[in-house]
Amino acid sequence: MEELIIILIKRLEKKGIEPIMIYSFIRDLANNILVNPHMNLLQVNKQLHFLGWDSFELDYHTLQLAIACFEAKGLERLENKPICYEIKLRMVLI
Repeated sequence: MEELIIILIKRLEKKGIEPIMIYSFIRDLANNILVNPHMNLLQVNKQLHFLGWDSFELDYHTLQLAIACFEAKGLERLENKPICYEIKLRMVLI
């Protein structure tokens, strides 16, 4: 589980999300998927843009990685919380 989260965080950072914003992004993504788990990539990106993530475009593989993290963690437990709250950011990004 932790490996998936670390891979997700590093992938989001490579795609241009500032490390300090990754937790917020993952929280918003988790909340959107919780509300409508059957959204496709286009719908997810539209919702993220609606929430202010205009400068970021989620790709299919990153979405699937995030969904795998959410499923492993239990999506309902993550509502309004960042999935990575258990991992210290400095440990992941070093």
